[in-house]
Amino acid sequence: METIILPDAQALKETDLDPSLDPWAEIDRLRREKNAVILAHYYQDGEIQDLADFVGDSLDLSRRAAATGADMIVFSGVRFMAEVAKILSPEKTVVLPDADAGCSLEETCPPDDFARFRAAHPDHIAITYINCSAEVKALSDIIITSSNAEHIINQLPERQPILFAPDKHLGTYLARKTGREMVLWDGTCIVHDQFSARELVKLKTNHPDAPIAAHPECHQGILDHADHIGSTRSILDYVIAAPEREFIIATERHIIHQMEKAAPEKTFIAAPGSDGSCNCADCPFMELNTLEKIYLAMVNGAPRVEISEDLRLSALKPLEKMLEMSPPARSVPQAAE
Repeated sequence: METIILPDAQALKETDLDPSLDPWAEIDRLRREKNAVILAHYYQDGEIQDLADFVGDSLDLSRRAAATGADMIVFSGVRFMAEVAKILSPEKTVVLPDADAGCSLEETCPPDDFARFRAAHPDHIAITYINCSAEVKALSDIIITSSNAEHIINQLPERQPILFAPDKHLGTYLARKTGREMVLWDGTCIVHDQFSARELVKLKTNHPDAPIAAHPECHQGILDHADHIGSTRSILDYVIAAPEREFIIATERHIIHQMEKAAPEKTFIAAPGSDGSCNCADCPFMELNTLEKIYLAMVNGAPRVEISEDLRLSALKPLEKMLEMSPPARSVPQAAE
């Protein structure tokens, strides 16, 4: 089911823009005129993070936007994130700067295939990572994030068999942490799967005092060397609080922008790919969003997320179950400065 409504034929296009247009000033004007709130995921380019009202992880951003009186949510992230914002704020207009900003985890878990996966394991509970489509959420029992997954899984009866989708690396990490056996969906994040353990060891040799902070979407070869494993927000909190002055970061490198703002006296090094560079740490989907596309999405009211009420309510149910089982929130994302 298509959830993204594209701009119509008469909509303003990038080729129509005056080269002298100041996107910052125009976005600020539209933010006021349309009573809009702009959200930026940690993996967005630094200039988008600096423009946003709130910067953070996907679920926290959607919850923060839902608590505002905004009429429009501009989600600078990827499609599943904008869908969650619409699920939690059905009365608000939700736009995504680029309709092609998808997610490799979402794409490797089509709803029809996931439905067959579930049907083949009727006695299993389906624990699904939030990085999936609204349709897959609707077919799941509980949605989790990388920050609350362990806490939620530990609440399930020990004899309850578990299906975990769509990230096999996160699932493997959680199975090890919780001691639970899980049937794993064979999906990976194209960013976190490309980090090279061999190149990481080489980098660590050159920076022996630098702790390694890694996201659990990374494969085991990376996690084996990590001093800290956690969600994007957890990694950010860790490097800010830790006494060391230099860190190696094994997640999408744009989070380093927030690290440098919060701890300018420290040095942050992106973990390398197989060629020894940090190029693999750029999410190609996140990079589709630009200031110009944010401006156009606000002008056109599209690409816009629209979800049928039946699908929205079905997808909302496992999200509410997650919130019910999650630990108390420590804090909310900070407003962008």
